[in-house]
Amino acid sequence: MSDPSKFRNLAIIAHVDHGKTTLVDQLLQAGGTYRANQAVQERAMDSMDLEREKGITIKAKNTSILWNGYTINIVDTPGHADFGGEVERVMKMVDGVLLVVDAFEGPQAQTRFVLRKALQEGLMPIVVINKIDRPHADAMAVHDKVLELFLELGATEEQFNAPFVYGSARDGYFMNHLENEPPVDCTPLLFKIIDHIPAPPDADPEGEFKMLVSNIDWDDYVGRIAVGRITSGTVKKGDTVWLHKSDGTKVNAKVTKMFEYSGLGTTDSTVGVAGNIVGVAGFESVDIGETMGGSDSTEPLPFVAIDPPTISMDFSINNGPFGGRDGKNVTSRVIRDRLFREARTNVSIRVEDTDTAGIFTVSARGAMQIAVLVETMRRENYELLVSRPNVITQRDEDGNVTEPYETIYVEVPEEHANGVVKLLTTRKGLLENMEFKEEAARTYIQAYIPTRGIIGFEFELVNLTSGHGIFSHLFREYGPYAGEIATRSTGTLVSMETGVSTPFSLLALEDRGRLFVGPQQDIYEGMIVGENPRAQDLPVNPCKEKQLNNIRSATKENVAQLTPPVEFSLERAIEYIEADELVEATPNFIRLRKRILKATDRKREERKTSGA
Repeated sequence: MSDPSKFRNLAIIAHVDHGKTTLVDQLLQAGGTYRANQAVQERAMDSMDLEREKGITIKAKNTSILWNGYTINIVDTPGHADFGGEVERVMKMVDGVLLVVDAFEGPQAQTRFVLRKALQEGLMPIVVINKIDRPHADAMAVHDKVLELFLELGATEEQFNAPFVYGSARDGYFMNHLENEPPVDCTPLLFKIIDHIPAPPDADPEGEFKMLVSNIDWDDYVGRIAVGRITSGTVKKGDTVWLHKSDGTKVNAKVTKMFEYSGLGTTDSTVGVAGNIVGVAGFESVDIGETMGGSDSTEPLPFVAIDPPTISMDFSINNGPFGGRDGKNVTSRVIRDRLFREARTNVSIRVEDTDTAGIFTVSARGAMQIAVLVETMRRENYELLVSRPNVITQRDEDGNVTEPYETIYVEVPEEHANGVVKLLTTRKGLLENMEFKEEAARTYIQAYIPTRGIIGFEFELVNLTSGHGIFSHLFREYGPYAGEIATRSTGTLVSMETGVSTPFSLLALEDRGRLFVGPQQDIYEGMIVGENPRAQDLPVNPCKEKQLNNIRSATKENVAQLTPPVEFSLERAIEYIEADELVEATPNFIRLRKRILKATDRKREERKTSGA
């Protein structure tokens, strides 16, 4: 029987782009995952196509390395606050965390969010100050900032005295001290993990089998796999196990397969022992947060509290003229089934039916989290319409409406700082801190802003700073309703015809505003084809053809030169639209459209809502 003291279970947490996934690559290499002649895969843990395209971690994933007789189970967690639910649910699987911090940027928004969750769970941190080879890196200043953050988040004395290592994950070396120690490899970090991350303290090899389900995986042969850390006892293939469900019911089933994590994949296991992270198959229906036990009298294990969603969006069938032309999964039934299936494996997403048939409300932490779900569904051949994000309001004890507020962190070149402050002010933001870093020639701005004010902020920030602005945000609290916020100052160019766009027509429309479509694209009535600089919506005809006659034109040889159209990513499209607009997402197209397609119907609805 394996000794629980030989297990080390840890999560790696960091802000986006601080080198977390690269660090996992180096630990895999140091643990002998790759043969001497095997090609090393970069960002091996980012297995989803979306993760590789966006350069971020979206789903928490497990791996394991064997080193010096120890099994080190590693959970790679997302760094973006919108995917915080992925972080929260793995906290019950691990006993410590590696906090990765950039040696130049220091602790950022998501660092603060994830670290607070880890400290609240009593996990022991090891601080990895990464990228010490960056220009203008100041590892000692970042060291002090991390300690200040520990104090601010209420760390215990043991957590505050966390060990530090310094190095470069990209170059594959870490050191205990910055001075008088030549960089060699990852060994100093591995020794720190063995010495300072505790063995599972509650692991009882002799007790009754008990495991909290912290993740759900899928296998084409055995179906759903419950992933978690075994708290006590052992489990093996063929055992009868009881599942204590969240609604209080109990069901039993036989274990059909056991998995252990090893290197880049999973291996079949004969027995799962206390302290190890394993996958158990056998239950058709199992959800995150439920407890597996050896008997029907097993006491369910407590699950970590998940922060509630703050954003909601409506999903509906594609009822436009081109509905069903591009995708295969187009009915409300298959869309509903897919959404509820997602809610079972993603604890921070909620799905609800609405009073209107074919429309479902999806609530989550942020617009990006829902956008990733929509993008995933597009790639699975779904067609659907999604609305603009709406914040989830609450009422306080006195019955007053409250809304979510966030701390926003913006980093921009110095010459754009005043413009960004003005932009934040128009969105009801309150400036809290503004600091200029001379070595980077950039200004760092911190503000307190309603979540509504962040919707569409990225689009304006990119335009204002010519793409040089960076921002992140972190939920803080619910506060008083801030009143009306104008998040878009422009109108749209709306097609009043159905057909194919022509260069002749688009050339004439360029004087009216920026175009979102190019020539020879399918257009339908009510589709948004461009942006009007003025606040009003303008009906246009992008399908008009040039009238031909038998008179030779002096300008016949002139070729129309159209400006390339603005191309929207799914996230930008969702945050760009207004309440009366929708995004049509299909496997091959992202279109912006009005909720009500016909202009006469829109005018009738406007008169009705205005009471005229």
